[in-house]
Amino acid sequence: MTAIDRMTPGSPPAGFSFARTGRGREGEWTVTADRTAASGQAIEQTSTDRTDYRFPLAIHESLSAANVDVEIRFKAVAGKTDQAAGIAVRLTNADNYYVARANALEDNVRFYRVVDGRREQLDGVNLKVIPNEWHRLGLRAEGKRFTVSYDGKPLFTATDATFVEAGGVALWTKSDSVTRFDQLSITVLP
Repeated sequence: MTAIDRMTPGSPPAGFSFARTGRGREGEWTVTADRTAASGQAIEQTSTDRTDYRFPLAIHESLSAANVDVEIRFKAVAGKTDQAAGIAVRLTNADNYYVARANALEDNVRFYRVVDGRREQLDGVNLKVIPNEWHRLGLRAEGKRFTVSYDGKPLFTATDATFVEAGGVALWTKSDSVTRFDQLSITVLP
């Protein structure tokens, strides 16, 4: 579990580096007070750049693994173009990774692979993602098998072998999404 409660409010989250897939400005990541967060603080992407094909990343610096089970709590706070939250795994750089994401404006959860900066949907479901409420999003990567869960329930499993090597784990947003992240849990699997 990432210790968000030990991070300095108003500063970028410690232990993360930052990147962007696509166009537009870089993301603006900060630690913010939120009394509804488990520890009273959350990691928030605050940039409201409305560039459509823009995906800010906050990359966990001390981890590289192929097989992982990652879960976050997220709250979609604002956004006119998008209100999205995601988990990226097997990230080799800002243009190559897998991502599971939930979107409160589209009311869906999707799973994509991003190759050379181009996003391709592999699976997904439509369901209600309520803005300004905490939800859980999970992504388990084991070999070629990926399981996406939402609010503690498995949604679907997809298979793909584009990225099989170890890579990073990142928090992910889209366009002008102002999103808060809490309780980031990463378990490396055998």
